[in-house]
Amino acid sequence: MPPGGARMIANSKRFGAGRVVGFIDLGTNSVRLLVVRVFPNGTYTTLGRDKESVRLGEGEFRDNRLQPEAMQRASLVLGRFVQTARSLGAHELHAVATAATREASNRDLFLKRVRQHANLELKVISGKEEARLIYLGVSNGIKLGRRTGLFIDIGGGSTEVIVGNHKGYAYLDTMRLGAIRLTSKFFKRGEDGPVSDRKYAAIQRHVRSTAVRVLQRLKQLPSDVAIASSGTAESLAQVASLRFRGRAFGADDTLSAAWLGRAAAYLRSLPLRDRRKVEGLNPQRADIIVSGAAILETLVQELGIEELRTSERGLQDGLLLDYLHRQEHHEPFKELSVREQSVLRLGRLCGFDEPHARHVARLALELFDSARDAGLLEYGEEERELLEYAALLHDAGMILSHTNHQAHSYYFIKNADLLGFDQDEVSVIATVALYHRKPAPQRSHPEFASLDRATQKKVRELGALLRLAESLDRSHAGLVRRAVLRADGRKAVVLELTGARDAMLEIWGVQSQAKAFRKVFARDLSVTGTTGVHAAPKPIAAAR
Repeated sequence: MPPGGARMIANSKRFGAGRVVGFIDLGTNSVRLLVVRVFPNGTYTTLGRDKESVRLGEGEFRDNRLQPEAMQRASLVLGRFVQTARSLGAHELHAVATAATREASNRDLFLKRVRQHANLELKVISGKEEARLIYLGVSNGIKLGRRTGLFIDIGGGSTEVIVGNHKGYAYLDTMRLGAIRLTSKFFKRGEDGPVSDRKYAAIQRHVRSTAVRVLQRLKQLPSDVAIASSGTAESLAQVASLRFRGRAFGADDTLSAAWLGRAAAYLRSLPLRDRRKVEGLNPQRADIIVSGAAILETLVQELGIEELRTSERGLQDGLLLDYLHRQEHHEPFKELSVREQSVLRLGRLCGFDEPHARHVARLALELFDSARDAGLLEYGEEERELLEYAALLHDAGMILSHTNHQAHSYYFIKNADLLGFDQDEVSVIATVALYHRKPAPQRSHPEFASLDRATQKKVRELGALLRLAESLDRSHAGLVRRAVLRADGRKAVVLELTGARDAMLEIWGVQSQAKAFRKVFARDLSVTGTTGVHAAPKPIAAAR
């Protein structure tokens, strides 16, 4: 939690204390806990996360029975997670169980034990429902735009595949292929040596045979990007990056098919004791990683995937989003993109002045469009969108204090895990918001100095437009209804204002920005005003 985070939660009482909800995902390998506070306006803040490896499916897939030791481990951890959620104030708990539980012949016995010992009602979901929730959780954490994604999630007992875009899924399915399931099938107890090429090939043949129908369907559904979620994919990406790139796998990195194959070959060349020591691989996953790698590598080969993105999001995040979508207050969010939802959630969590933020965003977009027409800018829709989000969040730091609030806004934006953005985009949004007031960007500022030259130029120009837009609503009264920049020869620009008759404070604010404007755009700035009211372009969709 950032400095002042506790205060942020406390101050959220101004728009409702909200309710605390817990989500538990019991998989074949691990159990995960997520606890959030959901506010009446549809925003939420994370109060806690936890994860524990319980190996519920260990030994199950030989006779489709959960083993007593595994049930005991799972019940104990579930009980602890319930206590944790209650201690954080959760009065609602939503818990689901996946492949290991749904296939077990003694499932009812296990559910009864959990009910008695952990005081928890587990809902067993189907494979396709699991796929839907994974899609919801993962797709809301990446920027798809107009692209179609192929989502692959390799669990302990099953593998889910989904094809979809930011609006919804076109196909989802589940296969009985999992890291624990295949390890149980192909490896005997105590078989801890290197994995031969022959055995690995046998595992891959089994994957192809099991997945044949799904693979045929996926080949008929073109996709633009492939995203792999789950611990298996993250581990393989880390191992490959550390071993072949010499650094940790970053949020914006991709895993090539070639590197995936090399990482898999390296891991299977080692005995288990050495596999546990591999940098980037959780020792608890070392005994099942080869089977998981065989599943992922086979799917990549059969589908002709050249590179993969990875995601740490999954079913747990889908449970939360599914819950929010079912709430009455969340209805307006359904029409917004992942990025728009994420920006509005952060703004509302910070209790921002939403009418002011929207008005500044609208003015900033008018200035952007007219500056582009006047030849001041050469940017496209991507930069326009980032300016809009910076304008919406420029005052987010006011929840801490007015003094130096632009620095607080920068910190919140940089550390809020905005969904659907890459790290470079987040940096632009945060830095443009940082420079909406007070000092202009300087190379001596660490936030600005950390950017490359092209991004620094972008921040200077977008920041200058945001400073103008903010100045045009200094009174927070919406007096300036329209703002357009017009070229006046080669050395000057005129800012034409509509509805500004009584907006002297705003006009003075703009005039104070003339020197900074000239430094950025090499044009003199003058202001003219009229009293008519014109319609303006609409920024982010307003919640109804």
